[in-house]
Amino acid sequence: MKSIEIKKVTINDIVQLQKIGRQTFQETFSLGNTIENMTKYLDEGFSIGKLTTEHRDDDAEFYFAALDDKVIGYLKLNFGQSQTELKEDKALEIERIYVLKEFYGKNVGQLLYNQAIQLARQKNVDYVWLGVWEENPRAINFYKRNGFVEFDKHIFKLGNDEQTDIMMRLKLKD
Repeated sequence: MKSIEIKKVTINDIVQLQKIGRQTFQETFSLGNTIENMTKYLDEGFSIGKLTTEHRDDDAEFYFAALDDKVIGYLKLNFGQSQTELKEDKALEIERIYVLKEFYGKNVGQLLYNQAIQLARQKNVDYVWLGVWEENPRAINFYKRNGFVEFDKHIFKLGNDEQTDIMMRLKLKD
């Protein structure tokens, strides 16, 4: 396999961001959720308007993982007040790391994760945190392998279904 390139998403990439976002979310979560809840979440969470607003936020960044100019995964990071919950200046939130199913096990998620940690270190944050669905053992194990520990739980609403996310944190400084 040729090398995978990690590149920052530009405003001109919004349609591609929507496409990869919808596809990877559906591949990851469609088995455990109803069609109605998935459709509602995909329509609201991945609309061009919402993605454009998120992209224009100075405290949020998106990155693509690309192989031969084909986008195969993406990363979304939030800083400061743009974090979904904690909103601490010395923290960075990994809101999303998603990879096309056909590229599972091929180091794509790790490369995106490494990009997040590199940016966290550049921004001199104390820790990185995220929420991961309690019924996604693959992702939970990935983060545990990378040193994250559980510290809380929160509710994630998918359509009209309230689901529990495990909140995990990786300290970068003591």
